[in-house]
Amino acid sequence: MRVERLRVVALVAVLALAGAACGGGGTTAVSPSAAGGGTIIHGTTDSIVSLDPAGQYDLGSAQISYQVYDTLLEILPQGNTPEPALATSCAYTDALTYSCTLRSDAKFSDGSPMTSADVAFSIKRNIEINNPNGACSLLVDLADCGKWKNSAIDTPDPQTVTFHLRNPDGAFPFILTTSAAFVVPAAVYPENNLQPDDQIIGTGRYKLVQYRPGEQVVLEKNPYFWGDPPLNDRVIVQYFDKSSALKLALEQGEVDVGWRTFTPTDVAAMKNEPGLQVLTGPGAEIRYMVFNTNLAPGKDIAVRQAAAMTIDRQAIADNVYNGTVQPLWSMVPSGLAGHVDAFKDLYGDAPDLQGAKKVLSDAGVKTPVPIEIWWTPTHYGDSSADEYAEIQRSLEGSGLFKVTLKSTEWDQYTTAAFTDGYPVYQLGWFPDYPDADNYVFTFYSSSSFLNDHYSNPKVEKLLADERATTDPAQRLKDFEEVQRIGAQDVPIIPIWEATQLAVARDGVTGVAQTLDVSYIFRYWLISKTS
Repeated sequence: MRVERLRVVALVAVLALAGAACGGGGTTAVSPSAAGGGTIIHGTTDSIVSLDPAGQYDLGSAQISYQVYDTLLEILPQGNTPEPALATSCAYTDALTYSCTLRSDAKFSDGSPMTSADVAFSIKRNIEINNPNGACSLLVDLADCGKWKNSAIDTPDPQTVTFHLRNPDGAFPFILTTSAAFVVPAAVYPENNLQPDDQIIGTGRYKLVQYRPGEQVVLEKNPYFWGDPPLNDRVIVQYFDKSSALKLALEQGEVDVGWRTFTPTDVAAMKNEPGLQVLTGPGAEIRYMVFNTNLAPGKDIAVRQAAAMTIDRQAIADNVYNGTVQPLWSMVPSGLAGHVDAFKDLYGDAPDLQGAKKVLSDAGVKTPVPIEIWWTPTHYGDSSADEYAEIQRSLEGSGLFKVTLKSTEWDQYTTAAFTDGYPVYQLGWFPDYPDADNYVFTFYSSSSFLNDHYSNPKVEKLLADERATTDPAQRLKDFEEVQRIGAQDVPIIPIWEATQLAVARDGVTGVAQTLDVSYIFRYWLISKTS
């Protein structure tokens, strides 16, 4: 799939929909108004890596997938705990056994019934395919990525699925709400390869009827959905290569709602634009910089610590984002229980150049340290270039580093970053589930998708302990200690955190209800007046 977003297709030439068929549609051009009422047009600068759950672990892909697929459990709007979805109930029968009873009325969008065999197949193929862009790392309590264990799941009947965990995991119900647990039809999806993006099938509220990479996704109501239908009939997702183009489309009425991503300048202008609503909600979005601890210069802890002491987070927040983001002092965002300002407590809330110089000198590191940092131009929005220019300015301004900035687009970027191709690189994170475990385990576990080769036995024990207990006080204590060790070891440097923001045309409703820390933009809640 191409990474760079193609210029958005003019809305007067939207490709015709494919009726009730899933997958690619026809080629007759129609306008949105001719397509009938109830169409919501969403504009975004995000991109799609894969629409197969086994090949995705990014927000742009998951945004579409949450509309098409279902999970056994889900996070309801404004909620923070798993609730029944494809499962009518789930419970632990002991510390290592988690069993779910499935709905009997769930069908895929092709009309075929969904059973426990599809659930087991979906989890198994995610683990076995072990795609570098996939979310297999969320399933490590069932099996190692790439190494399925037949004993991990039992399906004694079509409506029962039982998971046998390798370790106690209090967060496992949250895992079942994530993209790693989307259910696909075993009769349709290949066992060892990814399903073509234009042929995806799920049990969700919508079915895919059109996909043009980098340009457009078209969704229609799934007539077989087991629950309440969406408040709209159709959603057209338009992909923009620049936030300025998305802003213009909103102003001209070509897009109903824009979500992800705008520059601070765009937001300031749209707040004063007649006919537009700028909406905000709680969020747990973060940006961070990863060191591959097997590669120079990040394999030297002194270099990592010195960089953490040198980067000016406040300058990034002020100069790049005009105060719309805040400095982040931990890999857990401040809005989640268990957060501590570990980096600020250890290194201070402003650059400490003398401290950084001493750390490098004491370790015998010659300065300036050459450091190659990679970033990606479009995936995280148009401000990424300015953000990494500001990071370069901080590091080189100290006299301690000589920075080379390099960039490439998202598909090549993720493959290289996660396979030892980049020594230092930019990433962002949106929660799979609203719990601090999703940050500390995801980033600091030796099984992290980052493949940064960081491993600390004390951290591994703390992560196992927090997952093994249901005592909230103990979990918070474990979260805090992991964050403090992470600040000391510095495999990752947190940069900033932000709330959610969307812009909607007047008359569009339901957007505010879906802006919560789950980062699921629920199309089914959105409607508009004629």
